Amino acid sequence: MQNLGHHQKKVPTLKSRSRHNGIVKNWELYLLIAPVVIWYVVFCYTPMYGIQIAFKNYMASRGIWGSPWVGFHHFERFFNSYYFKRLISNTIGISLYSLVVGFPIPIVLALMVNELRGDKFKKIVQTVTYAPHFLSTVVLVGMLFVFLDPKTGLVNAIRKAYGKGSVAFMLEPAMFKSIYVLSGVWQNTGWNSIIYISSLSGIDPQLHEAAIVDGAGRLQRIWHINLPGIMPTIIILLIMNAGSIMSVGFEKVFLMQNDINLEASDVISTYVYRSGLLNAEYSFSTAVGLFNSIINFILLFVVNKISKAVSETSLW
Repeated sequence: MQNLGHHQKKVPTLKSRSRHNGIVKNWELYLLIAPVVIWYVVFCYTPMYGIQIAFKNYMASRGIWGSPWVGFHHFERFFNSYYFKRLISNTIGISLYSLVVGFPIPIVLALMVNELRGDKFKKIVQTVTYAPHFLSTVVLVGMLFVFLDPKTGLVNAIRKAYGKGSVAFMLEPAMFKSIYVLSGVWQNTGWNSIIYISSLSGIDPQLHEAAIVDGAGRLQRIWHINLPGIMPTIIILLIMNAGSIMSVGFEKVFLMQNDINLEASDVISTYVYRSGLLNAEYSFSTAVGLFNSIINFILLFVVNKISKAVSETSLW
């Protein structure tokens, strides 16, 4: 019994020594990933300490710990505010619009690019479709203002050529969501198709050869071979997109926003900016942001659970 106990005590020591030897042996890899880990710790995990001010009436002079506790007061204030319905409606509306329109198009583009036979032409198509992704958001919005200008814009020049009047598109609340979503589709479709093209390259060519022998046409092979082959990738990306429905990006909305289209463009991220930075309501804005993150987490969990039950493909 004594020997057995002595042997059991040695097992963790051997495991820890083996782990240490593995780290020492592969120290270059750990050094390579260290900046990424540090970035996440500093910018993603350390700020979580400040989440508690969502439940306090934060005062800079007293600090986080010294500020008085108010519980769910800021959450109740947000739920009862005049802007709550508009913010939720705009945020979900823009996200669902982007998901419905922007999610399938990269899949279609990837399937089309995969069917191209000339390597040179395929590279040209990929380069042209990837290029808009590398434009900064500021440049993209600047281009929108130039093209949609009511006096000198290209779109209105075409309208005038057909005898139609000019339209101030950027001042039309009804046009905001479409301009936001369609410009995003143009910018990101090529880039988002890369992962699908990569998945398509992993499909066994023998499946296509066998289908051709059986008389299957190109569309039939796309439907019965290519689509099922990339379906796990599609499901995973759909889950991740569904988990960020409440997270409409701040920068592009803010740059496109003005007092006239505010009714259609005001989303949670811009409201948090106005409340937190402009009005210095730090506790209230933190509560709104925390509410947004919790809803995203719940959506991600639910969609992942449904996907696992239906298709056996999930994030965890």
